Amino acid sequence: MYETYYGLKEKPFSIQPDPDFLFMSKRHRLAFTMLEYGIQNRVAFSVICGEIGCGKTTLVRKLLASLDDSVTVGLVYNTHTDIADLLEWIMLAFGQPYQAATQVERYDRFQRFLLAEYAARRRVVLVVDEAQNLSASALESLRMLSNINADKDQLLQVVLVGQPQLKALLARPELHQFTQRIGVDFFLPPLRGPEVAEYIRYRLSVAGRKQDLFTDDAIALISHVSGGVPRSINILCDTALVYGYAAEAAAIDSSLVQEVLQDRKDYGILRSDPA
Repeated sequence: MYETYYGLKEKPFSIQPDPDFLFMSKRHRLAFTMLEYGIQNRVAFSVICGEIGCGKTTLVRKLLASLDDSVTVGLVYNTHTDIADLLEWIMLAFGQPYQAATQVERYDRFQRFLLAEYAARRRVVLVVDEAQNLSASALESLRMLSNINADKDQLLQVVLVGQPQLKALLARPELHQFTQRIGVDFFLPPLRGPEVAEYIRYRLSVAGRKQDLFTDDAIALISHVSGGVPRSINILCDTALVYGYAAEAAAIDSSLVQEVLQDRKDYGILRSDPA
C-alpha cells in the first residue's frame, strides 16, 4: 500500500523472520558468532534464549543459510509438552522413515543415519525451536541421542531455541547431566535505545529507502512503547506507515505514532500497545 509512496521496494517491517532484514546488534553479532563456533567445533548442545520477538528464529535462519552442503540440518518447530516420542519428530525433520517401527527400531535407524552421514563427511545439526515447551524427559532423550559418537567426533549437534522459560527448565536438578553437555549458551535481550534508531533505519535501507523517514521524536516514542522488542517495533512502525500514507505525510513524526497508539487503545481488539 505505502511502499511506492515512501520509495520502498518492499515492506520494511514485516514480522516474518527474514534473514535479509536481520539487524545485527552487538548482542546479535555475539550470539551469531557463538552459534557458528558451536557448529564448527561439533559442540553437543547450543542454547539461545530471548524474549518473544527478539529475533531468535531469524538469527538461526541466517546461521543455517550460511552453512554449506557438508551440514545436514533438521528443524523441529512443533514442540509441546505432550510429545510422546521426540525421536519421531526428529526423524521426520531429517526425512527418515519412522512409521510402523518400535522405539528401539527408530533409535537403530537414526543411529545408522548418523553413521552414514558421518561416513559421507557430513555433520548433522538439529534445530529445536520453542524448546521451552519440551518436557524434562524429552530433553533427556535428546541427551541420550547426543551420546551416539564415532571415535572422538560428535555425530549429532543440537541447537535449542527458546523463550526465557527455557532457562528455568534447564535449571531443574534432574537436567544437571544435560546442562553439562551445553557448550554454547546465549541470551538475546531487547534492543537498547540507540539501537532502535539503527534498527529502524537499517530495515528501511534494506527495503530501498536511504533517507530518514521516522523523526527522532517518533523513534524515541517507538523505543519506549515497544521496550526495544523488534517484533513490537515492526508492528508499530508498519501501522505508522499506513497512517502516514493515509495522511499523505512526508515523514513519520511522534504525533502520527501517538495517533496509532491512541487508536489501538480506543478501537483495537486487544486494547493495548504493541509491546
